Amino acid sequence: MIGALRTPEQQTVTVFGGSGFLGRYVVSRLAERGYRVLVPTRQPNLANFLPLGKVGQINPIHANLRNEDSVAHAVARADHVVNLVGILQENGRQRFDTLQAKAPAMIARLAKKAVSIVHVSAIGADANSESAYARSKGEGEAALLQERPDAVILRPSLMFGPGDSSFNRFGTLARMLPVLPLPGAETRFQPIYAGDVAEAVVRAVDGAVPGGRVYELGGPEIRTMRQMMEFVLKVTERKRVIVPVPNKLARTMGSTLGFLDMLTLGLIPNELVTTRDQAILLETDNVVSEGALRESRTLQGLGLTPTTIEAIVPSYLLRFRRTGQFDLKRNATTTNPDLLAPRSGGTGSDFHPERASGPAVGQQASH
Repeated sequence: MIGALRTPEQQTVTVFGGSGFLGRYVVSRLAERGYRVLVPTRQPNLANFLPLGKVGQINPIHANLRNEDSVAHAVARADHVVNLVGILQENGRQRFDTLQAKAPAMIARLAKKAVSIVHVSAIGADANSESAYARSKGEGEAALLQERPDAVILRPSLMFGPGDSSFNRFGTLARMLPVLPLPGAETRFQPIYAGDVAEAVVRAVDGAVPGGRVYELGGPEIRTMRQMMEFVLKVTERKRVIVPVPNKLARTMGSTLGFLDMLTLGLIPNELVTTRDQAILLETDNVVSEGALRESRTLQGLGLTPTTIEAIVPSYLLRFRRTGQFDLKRNATTTNPDLLAPRSGGTGSDFHPERASGPAVGQQASH
């Protein structure tokens, strides 16, 4: 195997979808390991948001999954290929069938020299699903395994982290609307930190994850959609009325909003649009299955400890508070002077100069 003969610095990983939300975590972790990373994108000149690595270590290149020649060029030098491409909503030429059902197998077929193929799908992928999203994900998995039976398939639940489209969306809705209509209010999710998913991807590239299996990745807790919204309201210190939307009504609303969004050429804010297909997805729990738990096809089974929502999400939701994250009054009443303060800040301060290891701020050390 390549991993036993060559160091990561001598290996190239092509990451499709590397410029997306999860992709930036994956590219960053691969670069930290020392791998050379190619990131195929339709507009390489606009890919200046990619993580930084050593000079020449991370390179955006032009490729389009609708053009086989460009994909073949992108994987020609790859020792490993990672596919993170996925969309939640069809738009223009970005179709479920092209990107999620057909592209995984095409990439694997063209990447003949690649030692490993790592594919990120989603919990709920099912070729027989009523949802076009879940159906295309399931079809993509099946076609990929036929082309490369040794591929590693990772199915994460709802992912969170700075820049996500879930908790940030909840925060935006809480700021915009006094009443929050909530499809799938009692549907259960197992939110997982994008950094943990990225670590699983990199371990698969390292060769530490057995291929030919489907792994289901979930966080440490299971929460309903309502509980996640309540968490966001608590962090952002907003009081809103949550109104559960029945499944049939959610589908109707999704059809209407999807049509209006198309009619207005996407002028409706994304946070307000839940399509019919998304409404169908919200009718089914999105958690790690009993089979995956029993067979250790989980994040814990890969030797990783999942990160909690509380450890990550509040840091990027503070901006949704009514007074923002830089509330001077809040900071003045809750932030105590540190041990090196030159004088006491009052009875509530933590002023203990006798415990400090150095001089107070603005004072010289005694000799």
